[in-house]
Amino acid sequence: MKRRRFLTKFGADQPAEPPAKPLRAPVQGVPHVGSPGPRLFTNARLRTHENKEVRFYDDLIAGKQVLINLMYATCEGACPMITSRLVKVYDALKDRMGKDLFMYSITVKPEEDDPAALMHYAHMHGALKPGWVFLTGDPYDIETIRYKLFAMDHIAIDTNIYGHTSFLKIVNDATNRSLHVDPQAQLSTVLWKISMANPHRTREQIFEDNLKLQERIDKERRVYGYRMTT
Repeated sequence: MKRRRFLTKFGADQPAEPPAKPLRAPVQGVPHVGSPGPRLFTNARLRTHENKEVRFYDDLIAGKQVLINLMYATCEGACPMITSRLVKVYDALKDRMGKDLFMYSITVKPEEDDPAALMHYAHMHGALKPGWVFLTGDPYDIETIRYKLFAMDHIAIDTNIYGHTSFLKIVNDATNRSLHVDPQAQLSTVLWKISMANPHRTREQIFEDNLKLQERIDKERRVYGYRMTT
């Protein structure tokens, strides 16, 4: 009996383990605690179409939701068509662009595309818009970014600089979400994929959005006899 009391008392004297520290809820504008940061995105020095120097992660990615695609200014194939599609994506999300959503188009031919060439390309295709930045830089840095963000683990694709021009990378560094979509897909599909990385919303915001969507559905049913909204 004495031995049992001794062991019980001995165990009670041990300090309790501190409670686990709760994870911080995602805050837009602040990198997620699990963000890979420059280890994945790199912090390469790039130049914008306005000839401003920026750090890829610190200035363009950290804590932000961004859309990234690859292109080059002299392209006569897919690039102009994809840029045209991205203009429609931009217009559909224009209330957010440059505020909590940003778009970056990176040239895969930096040795040819200086800031002036990118400015001309953006102007020609109606892409000189707030929050949409065209980027060039050192060929080594551009190639590194391409491999880190767009690699498909397929040698025929990954060694071909033209192989990723039809991919739109979607990243939210605040929520640590990353996915991609073909920008040539239906606009509703592209917007849906982008929404999967959107900032977290409160229950009240979700409820309000659902009410607005239901009003649109009811209106379309009255007019067309079926739901048009996708």
